[in-house]
Amino acid sequence: MEHTVAIVDDHILLTQAIGGLVDGFDNFRTLYCCKNGQELLDYLKRNEEKPEVVLMDINMPILNGIETTKILNATYPRIKVLALSIEVNEDTILQMLRAGAKGYLMKDTKKEILEEALLQVIENGYYHTNTVTKLLIDQLNNESRETQLKEREMEFIKLACTEKTYKEIADTMYLSTKTIEGYRDAIYEKLKINNRIGLVLYAIRSHIFTP
Repeated sequence: MEHTVAIVDDHILLTQAIGGLVDGFDNFRTLYCCKNGQELLDYLKRNEEKPEVVLMDINMPILNGIETTKILNATYPRIKVLALSIEVNEDTILQMLRAGAKGYLMKDTKKEILEEALLQVIENGYYHTNTVTKLLIDQLNNESRETQLKEREMEFIKLACTEKTYKEIADTMYLSTKTIEGYRDAIYEKLKINNRIGLVLYAIRSHIFTP
């Protein structure tokens, strides 16, 4: 059975090279190449034949990979998106996966890995490298810990990210210093951190506090 692939990337020469690789895989055919997400959506409207998998770049003009993936996931749920990007930022990777991408590959991936990823996405519905799997597990752990935080503990975290002393935080929250220290110790235990610096870094990474 022949599997069809669409490639979305604003670098034309790279797109053609990737298309050539895909066409060289057993039972795979490049259906079409697009320069951005909007061009892909236009193709999908005009053409009855839909690709099984879309190899999607992230940073593109007009309509980027994240927004395009959201639209595909809602409008063409049978089409599976496999991100193919140079972007290594963890937040961007997670945004792409949350948008509906079934896997995430770097553009310097070996062709054998690309072929394996395409097969896994078609057969199993997803493909995750060890790096992405670890990132997802860490994110789930962070979200789980955050859901355990009480409202007053969240308030304490936000204040702890300022220059206020613990006594000043206690005064602001109308609590005793001893109670504030209890909040601090409980939060450190929940988040598995050891000091105020670690707490600030966690708050920034989790978007609880914006510097």
